[in-house]
Amino acid sequence: MLPGNMMDRPLTVPSILDFAAEIHGDARVISARVEGDVHRYSYADAHKRVSRLAHALRQLGIKDGDRVATLAWNGYRHFELYYAISGIGAVCHTINPRLFEDQILYIVSHAEDRILFLETSFLPQVEKLADRLPTDLRYVVMCAAEDLPETALDVLAFEDLLKGQLDTIIWPDLDERQASALCYTSGTTGNPKGVLYSHRSTLIHTMGLLAVGQSIGLSPERSLLPVVPLFHVNAWGLPFAAPLVGTDFILPGARLDGAGLFAFMDEEKVNTSWGVPTVWFGLLAEMRKHGRKPEGFECVLVGGSAAPKPMIEEFEKDFGVTVVQAWGMSEMSPVGSVNSFYARQRALPEDDRMELKTSQGRRAFGVDFKIVDGDGGRLPHDGVAFGELLVRGGAVMSAYYNDETATASAFDEEGWLKTGDVARIDPEGFLFLVDRTKDVIKSGGEWISSIDLESAALAHPDVAECAVIAVPHPKWVERPLLIAVLEGGANVTTEELKAFLGDRVAKWWLPDDVVFVDALPHTATGKLSKMALREQFSDYTLPGI
Repeated sequence: MLPGNMMDRPLTVPSILDFAAEIHGDARVISARVEGDVHRYSYADAHKRVSRLAHALRQLGIKDGDRVATLAWNGYRHFELYYAISGIGAVCHTINPRLFEDQILYIVSHAEDRILFLETSFLPQVEKLADRLPTDLRYVVMCAAEDLPETALDVLAFEDLLKGQLDTIIWPDLDERQASALCYTSGTTGNPKGVLYSHRSTLIHTMGLLAVGQSIGLSPERSLLPVVPLFHVNAWGLPFAAPLVGTDFILPGARLDGAGLFAFMDEEKVNTSWGVPTVWFGLLAEMRKHGRKPEGFECVLVGGSAAPKPMIEEFEKDFGVTVVQAWGMSEMSPVGSVNSFYARQRALPEDDRMELKTSQGRRAFGVDFKIVDGDGGRLPHDGVAFGELLVRGGAVMSAYYNDETATASAFDEEGWLKTGDVARIDPEGFLFLVDRTKDVIKSGGEWISSIDLESAALAHPDVAECAVIAVPHPKWVERPLLIAVLEGGANVTTEELKAFLGDRVAKWWLPDDVVFVDALPHTATGKLSKMALREQFSDYTLPGI
C-alpha cells in the first residue's frame, strides 16, 4: 500500500458546533420551552453555553466514557447537552420517556448512567422511580433555580451549573472511534437493546444527509423543525446536520399534537419538518380545519414507517407540500435511504410520480443494500424480486451494547445487518418496503403486504387510521384482518369498505373481516404497534370458521 500524505485529523462531534458558531454564527435555534415561552438564540450563543456546560460536567466528575442520560423534549438545553457531553469524551444517553417504567429502569441500570438530566415535566415520573434507580445517580433538572419545582429528590438546577463557567473551550483530543452517544431500541421483544454511536459514525451519517441536503430542507436559507424527538436516535441526525449547514433549527418542545404543531409552525414560518406518519395525520387534520397549510411550510419528511399514498397525495395536491420519504433504523444512525427527486423523476407523469413517491428512496451515501431469500441467497435489484433487506456501512452498528445474545442473531455470515424488513429494489436503486418480516401475511403460500393493504384502505375518505394483521385460517394458514378507525361521525360498514378495496387490490388480498375501533395502539416512538394488536386479537376468529 502507498499511504497518502494527508493530515490525520479526527472526525469529532464538537467540531460541528465549532464550525457552526464561526461560519453560521447568526443562524438561529428557536425553542418552545416547558416554561411556556419561546427561547431564541444563535449557534454562536449556543457554543458559549455549551462551553460552560462542558466545564460544569467536568467539575461534576464526568470522565471519558461516562454515560450521561437525558429525559427531555426537543429544546435548546437538550441540544446543548448533545455537544457538551460528547465534546468532553463522555456518552450522551438519550432516554425515551414514553417507555414502560421497567424499560427505563433497565436502560439506566444497563447503561450505568452517572447523571440524569430531566425536564421539570418529567420530575414526577422520576420521583416515582427514584427508589428503584441506582443510589449513586445524580439529578439535574433542566431549568433555572427559580423555576425548580418542589421535590424530595436531591437535585441541581441546570442554569446554576453554568454560572461562573468559561464560555470558551479547547476540546480534548478525542479518538474519532470513541463512543459519543447511546440510544436504546424500544424493546418490542425482550429488553431494549443499546446502540452505541461513535464520533466517526456520527460525522459519516451527517455527511450522508448533507449529500441530499437541499431536497430535505438542509440549507442555510431554510428553517427545519424536527418533530422526531431528540430522545430517539439523535433526532434522525438533525442536531448535527442542521448546524453544520447553517439551517435554522426550530424545536417544538412538548407541542406535538396537531393543533400545537400547526400554531408553532405557522408562528415561526417553518419550511421543513421531519416526523412519523402518526404526527402528520394530526397535522393534516388541523390543516383541513384551517383550510390552509402553516405559513412557509414547503416540505415534510416522513420516516419511522411507510407513508400511505393518500397522505402523500393530500399533502402535495391539496396543500402544495412536498413529501419526501426516508427509511432507516436506530442501528443505522438511523437514515439509510431518502426519496429525493431530481429532474427525471419530477418530469414523470403525475400517476407515475405519485407511485414512485411511495418508495423509501435510494440508499444514502455510505450505506449498502442487499436483499436475500429465505436461504440467504442474494436476489436481483429488478423491482420484482423481494426478500429480507440487509445493510452495511460506516454508520451501521457492528454490535449491540453489552448484549452478546442480541448481537449473535443480528448479522448474516458476511457481516451484514439484518433489518427485519421485506423489500424490493428497482434497477434505479429505489427501495420499496413490502412489509416487516413479522408483519407480512403468508396466505396459501403467497405473501400479502400489510403496508400496501393499509395504504389502499386509507384512500377511503372516512378511514382516519388503520392496520392490517394476520389471523389464523384453517385452509390458508393466515388471512388479513383490517382494523380501522373512522373519521369522527362517519358510518361505514364492513361490506362497503371491502367493496371499496375490491377496485384497488387483488381479490385474494381482500381482508376476510373488518373491525372498527376507536383508537389504535402506538409504540413509544409513535409507530403503530402491531404487536399490541396481535395480542389484543389473539383469540379472534374469522366469520364462517
